[in-house]
Amino acid sequence: MGVRIAKVRSVPADEAPAPAGPCPPSGIRISLGNADAALGLRVVGLRLENCSTRDYRLDGYPQLQLLDEDRKPVTSVEVLHGGGSIVTGFDDPPRPVTLQPGQSASAGLMWRNTVTAGTPVNLPYVRVTAKAGAPPVMVTPELDLGTTGELGVSPWKKDEVP
Repeated sequence: MGVRIAKVRSVPADEAPAPAGPCPPSGIRISLGNADAALGLRVVGLRLENCSTRDYRLDGYPQLQLLDEDRKPVTSVEVLHGGGSIVTGFDDPPRPVTLQPGQSASAGLMWRNTVTAGTPVNLPYVRVTAKAGAPPVMVTPELDLGTTGELGVSPWKKDEVP
């Protein structure tokens, strides 16, 4: 039994998610979290880790830029704060979050991959900015948005400590 690589995605080096090891100059690591899919509803997590030696403050939603196969911006999809018309239960209001060194926060991306009329939109790349003025990080969630033209994003929420 062998392993087959289905797709390889590359991102610009200055926007690549920081691997484990030394903390990047930004003081944060952004990565994709868990994914879930059921009955056409898709959810994928974003995770932000404060790997610096000082507190990191967030208040609101991650800023997203959706990118196509050629890493060109796509403006035909509306990014909604919360679940909007996609589904309820994704609409907690944003609250200020302070992450001490080693703590993390999560946000979620949600969409329906419903296909009715038109051409389905598939976006492999998302440029994520944690907050205004932060450096962007490009992740590869492989969004299969169907023809809905909507992507919901939840606000940053501090992760619970187990």
